[in-house]
Amino acid sequence: MKTASRILGRAFFAEGFEVQDAPRYGAERRGAPIFAYVRAAREAINERGIITTPDLVVVADDTLPAIPAAGTLAGVDDRTVLLIISREPADTWRSRLNLSCSVVVIREDVESPVSEEMPFKGAVCAGGAAHLVGVIPRPTLAQAIERELDSMPAAMIEANLEHGLAAFDQLADHAGAVQQGVGVSADNPRPPQWVDLPLQPAGAAAPVIQAAATSVEVHTGLWRSVRPVIDDERCVGCWWVCSTFCPDGAIEVRDGRPHIDYEHCKGCMVCVAKCPPHAIDTIPEHAAQQADREDHHRDA
Repeated sequence: MKTASRILGRAFFAEGFEVQDAPRYGAERRGAPIFAYVRAAREAINERGIITTPDLVVVADDTLPAIPAAGTLAGVDDRTVLLIISREPADTWRSRLNLSCSVVVIREDVESPVSEEMPFKGAVCAGGAAHLVGVIPRPTLAQAIERELDSMPAAMIEANLEHGLAAFDQLADHAGAVQQGVGVSADNPRPPQWVDLPLQPAGAAAPVIQAAATSVEVHTGLWRSVRPVIDDERCVGCWWVCSTFCPDGAIEVRDGRPHIDYEHCKGCMVCVAKCPPHAIDTIPEHAAQQADREDHHRDA
C-alpha cells in the first residue's frame, strides 16, 4: 500500500495537484496490515495527520474488511467509494459488509500471475484508484509507475506497468466515481472517540508487570511465522529481562521462571535478541506445529 500511495501521489502531482502521501505503520509484527494515505487538492493542503473521512478506500487484501480491528472501513460513509481486489462481485461485498456506499471490485485475475509476495498489488491499487478519481490520464499513471519503480529491473517495471494499466482499463465504466470531499471545519471539531479505561492496581512495581497487552479473546499467536522456544537448561532465571521487553506481555512468570504464552506471542523475536544467556531459540512455526501434533498423537 505504501507503493500504491507513492504512485498515486506522483500521478496527482504530475497533474498539478498539491499532494500528501504517507504510510501508517501499526504493531511491529510480520504480516500486519499497513495503511497509506493520499491527500490531493488544487489548493494548498493545511490539514495533517490521518484521513478520518476518506473519499476513496482501497483494499488490497479482501480478508481485512471483515476484521473490525483492521480498521479498513473506518470513516466510510454513503459518499465514500470502496475499491477492493477480490474474486467476489461488488454486490456480494455490499451485502456482506452492510454498506450503502459505492463498491467497486478489481477482479483478482487482473493481477495474475502474482507470486507469494504479491509484487504487483501496489501498481494494481494505484491503477484502479487513478481511474476512479477521474483526473489522472493513463499516460500520467504509466509515467508515475515508471518513476516510482525506476530502481527495479526493467522486466519488473514492465510487469508492474502491465498490471497497473490493466486495472486502470478495467475500471473505465467507473471513471470519476470519486468526488472531492468537503474540507473539515476547525470551528467545531469532532471530539476523539476515547475509550475510558478504569485504573487497575498493579500486581508488581512497573515495569515488571506480567499482563497481556492484547485481548485474551484475540489469539494473536496465529500471526506468528517463527516461534521462540526457551531452553530451560540454559535459562538462568533472569526473567525480568525477557518479560519486560516483550511488547505484548506474552511472557508469563511462574515460580521465577519465564513461560511463553503462545496463544498471544506474535513472534516478534524481541525476547530472542534481549536474552542475556541466549537461552531463547527460534524455530519455524510450521515445524513447531508439526512437533506439537506428533507429541499429541504419542500422548493419545
